[in-house]
Amino acid sequence: MNLRRGRTNGGRLVNAPGCFFVLQILVLALPVSAQTWMRISAGIDWNRMELNALVTLDMEGAGIRLPAGRARAEALLEEDGPELALSFIMDLQADSSATLRSLVDRGELSFHDAAFLAREAAESVPPAISADLSSMSVRYTYSLAAISGRLMRHTRPRDIQPPLIPSPADNYTGIIIIADESLPVHGKQTRALVRPCLFPKIWDSGMNLIYERNMIDPGYAGGMVRYAVRDLVTASSPSGLDEALVSLAGTNPLRIMARSVFGVVPTDPVIDREDALLILSTENNRRLLREGRVVLILNRETLQTAIGR
Repeated sequence: MNLRRGRTNGGRLVNAPGCFFVLQILVLALPVSAQTWMRISAGIDWNRMELNALVTLDMEGAGIRLPAGRARAEALLEEDGPELALSFIMDLQADSSATLRSLVDRGELSFHDAAFLAREAAESVPPAISADLSSMSVRYTYSLAAISGRLMRHTRPRDIQPPLIPSPADNYTGIIIIADESLPVHGKQTRALVRPCLFPKIWDSGMNLIYERNMIDPGYAGGMVRYAVRDLVTASSPSGLDEALVSLAGTNPLRIMARSVFGVVPTDPVIDREDALLILSTENNRRLLREGRVVLILNRETLQTAIGR
């Protein structure tokens, strides 16, 4: 797979019907002689851990006429649609300092592997024709949890060391870090909202690393964290959690307020050392990290992300 057929021709930010922002780019998908145009719109819903992409072929501009040209239009979308969607996937923020594209540039991920995992993580619906018969579209939905799972290359979780002097701590069923307001950026004289990524780290106030992707059990397929908004942890249920979170965080989660944020891109919450000790001081609570039973509460506007160039 390669992207040699795609060329961008301008772009603009618009609102899309699923309450997520999309970046719309007109792409010349095939050589000029073919007179075939495609456009693609895409956006991430981090709450649902999905990337949604819509690829549309301008059949009228390409000189394709129905019904005879239907099979040709479907074949063009099947061949070139995933390549165009891949250009957006490569702009996914992997961690605070890298996108998938920069991981490829640094040699930490091959482009072949990136293309393979993108195809494997995709679901699509049959192509649909517009009411005026001028275009055909196909929608792809990519699981971000599946993509992040394929990027975890370790075979066993890294040991999480208990503190030399443990703190008295209850055994919790999950970890919830609330970071949905503007926070001081560690090492800078500024504030920022925490941004989502595939592999966020958690630090304590002494800048000790508390959580990173190599601590996850590689058999766990749910991703490192579950992103959510504050409404889901202030429900009227006995646990205070929406049912959508109970299966992950249980009914007795540890709730922590983030104190600052860290990273080139501000993706990594920083928590008090005292709160970190509550996590590290019992085997049960360290297990929560290995099983990815971590919820990050972020500002609603950061969870609807436009991607691409």
